[in-house]
Amino acid sequence: MALSFSFARQILRAATVISCTALATLIPLSASAAPVAKQHTQVPGYYRMALGDFEVTALYDGYIDLDSKLLKGASAEDIQTLLTKFFLDSSNGVQTAVNAYLINTGSNLLLIDTGAAQCFGPTLGGVQSNLKASGYSPEQVDSVLLTHLHPDHSCGLLTAGGEAAYPNAMVYVPQAEADFWLNTETASQAPEAMQGMFSMSQQSVAPYDAQKRLKRYSPDSPLPAGVSVVSSNGHTPGHSSYLLSSKNQSLLVWGDIVHSHAVQFAKPDVVIEFDVDSAKALATRKKLFADAARDNLWVAGAHMPFPGLGHVRTEGSAYAWVPVEFGPIRSDR
Repeated sequence: MALSFSFARQILRAATVISCTALATLIPLSASAAPVAKQHTQVPGYYRMALGDFEVTALYDGYIDLDSKLLKGASAEDIQTLLTKFFLDSSNGVQTAVNAYLINTGSNLLLIDTGAAQCFGPTLGGVQSNLKASGYSPEQVDSVLLTHLHPDHSCGLLTAGGEAAYPNAMVYVPQAEADFWLNTETASQAPEAMQGMFSMSQQSVAPYDAQKRLKRYSPDSPLPAGVSVVSSNGHTPGHSSYLLSSKNQSLLVWGDIVHSHAVQFAKPDVVIEFDVDSAKALATRKKLFADAARDNLWVAGAHMPFPGLGHVRTEGSAYAWVPVEFGPIRSDR
């Protein structure tokens, strides 16, 4: 028994020496290994959800840094307090997303807004690449519905070469919107600061107009099945939102009702300098907030944090944004 115990103790000592020696040889190897390279690209910018029998794909165009001074209707201190509450640093502008939405109804493939393409610099212009990454092609899009003709919504109608990016699509523009932005006389009388906006808007639809694929529609005009127009002017004269309905679910794609989620839900009276008619834009925002909260609508916002999908809920006399929760595509809720 004594012999066995002595032998076992020697074995244990030997194993300990071997383990320590092995560990010692591993340490310098690990320390001298080449560092693992960082990956500097983000995931493709698309997110899918089911809406009844419809499939909705949010497409990320990119972002632009907006100066918080563009927000009017509250003190600079109040605005900064709200931004800080969301951990947003406004010293170099607040990052503001630009989103578009692709809807497969089963019979139509609709694109609502198209992003900025090359109109506003290198941080934007991703709609087409993200549309392809999501499994679709521009040629499959049969209808493009524009909420309005601001270049960050319409410039994506064009390729880098100035051709139609959606060669088989009919482009729907609200009549009041076309009457304003596509009117050469109105453009000639606009302030110099807006001349570029008019020019980009007109250029973006020109190829479609030439091919008779630009439809200026009135509120009672027929739209693709499952889509109805919700008048939401103010931000621009003909700004329009789109209500998509399938089974018992509805999604309101509301365009530019909100530019700063951190500020405008808490203070709906805050407008942005880009509004053509700030009083109407304010009234429209309050109405759509109330409607969305009351009817439990899904909402898609062009300038909400990507994917820009969620709900609006009341919070006292104000409102709050409840973003979609990441998950599988489910049509049962």
